[in-house]
Amino acid sequence: MPDRGFDPEEGSSVPGLPDNPAFGRDGAPARHSGGWKLLFLVFILVAGALGGLAYFAGKWKQEVEVREILVDGATLVPAGDIANALKSWRGRYMQEIDTDELRRRVLHFPYVSDALLQKEMNGVLRVRLSERVPIARTILYGKILYIDREGILLPENSRIRAFYPMLPSVSGISRVRNMPNGLQCIDREQARLIEDFFSALGETEYASLLISEFHLADNNMSYCLTHQAPARFILGNDGNFKEKLKKFEIFWQKVVSKKGFDVYLAVDLRFRERVFTTDTVAVKVPLQVSP
Repeated sequence: MPDRGFDPEEGSSVPGLPDNPAFGRDGAPARHSGGWKLLFLVFILVAGALGGLAYFAGKWKQEVEVREILVDGATLVPAGDIANALKSWRGRYMQEIDTDELRRRVLHFPYVSDALLQKEMNGVLRVRLSERVPIARTILYGKILYIDREGILLPENSRIRAFYPMLPSVSGISRVRNMPNGLQCIDREQARLIEDFFSALGETEYASLLISEFHLADNNMSYCLTHQAPARFILGNDGNFKEKLKKFEIFWQKVVSKKGFDVYLAVDLRFRERVFTTDTVAVKVPLQVSP
């Protein structure tokens, strides 16, 4: 039988061979076992390389030493004091550092409210501080102390005097408790009154410029004093300081500024819509200052 000639429309002219080399004689895809072997070999090499890198990285990590201690966020406490408190850990392996233990040591500084310690692979132990914010001063045991929003008592230093030179005073503190970290804290109830009062004072229009002292007293008789007038402005112990301080501003503008600073010995702001003075004269006070 004569050989078939090549016909482009019919495909291959070689008898016994499939028309497409990608398929076998039965039409099924041809198997290329050599390609799969190559892929498997590449996978083994890559996995081995990654495993080796992980091993050497872990070994290098274990041998990293603390070469430097950096402190961020230090304002009221010198950063050098924090670094010196942790200097005994310098030169130790980073893997051996217990950050919880170091954090407890840092929290013994009165001005530090929280601390985050981070290990960096370049040998740096970084300490990020959150500091307490004083809102008032007081005198206890013959010493000037500062009070933060949680009622924590903070010792005076040159930095706190420089950053907070004009803080109002608090008097009448009668109950103080010791904390586990060695600090002292005002009794919970008195601390709440102090925080509520100064939060409201910070939102006033100009009362914060006039008031110089907040005095704690029992029997709902806590009061504040001003720089100019000797009068006691009685606010009580039942909160609602925002409304009472607004009444204080109205009374100051409409009465004190016109009659003078020495007219009243006491001004009672505890009652809704009325202000009473020590001479029992009731003064009708509007709820809002007229524009």
